[in-house]
Amino acid sequence: MWRTQITEAQAKDILDVGDIPQEMTNVSAKVAVVLTQSWCPQWKAMDAYLSRMAEEKKPETDDLVVFHLFYDLLPFSEDFRSFKETHYSNDKIPFVLYYRDGKLKETTNYVSESGFLSLF
Repeated sequence: MWRTQITEAQAKDILDVGDIPQEMTNVSAKVAVVLTQSWCPQWKAMDAYLSRMAEEKKPETDDLVVFHLFYDLLPFSEDFRSFKETHYSNDKIPFVLYYRDGKLKETTNYVSESGFLSLF
């Protein structure tokens, strides 16, 4: 599993495109995009199991890429929050988008580790 934080430039691209760009969703067969705020306790729980999963390097997570964004830290945080809540009709955090072979398969808010893996 590979994890990376979405950059400010990539976040701007998300706003400009009006969705998660294909350059991100097509980077692997299994992609998760987590949109959250830095203080969120549910994100901290997810971050803990995602970190552990990345270190374990199990076969079922070899082709999994996880992007995450702390949109409260962006200089355009209100614009991004508004986009997320309007475009995806979801005002809860963390908000997770699951892509399989470049196509959006599911969205959730916080899920357990087993729930996260089952969505791929």
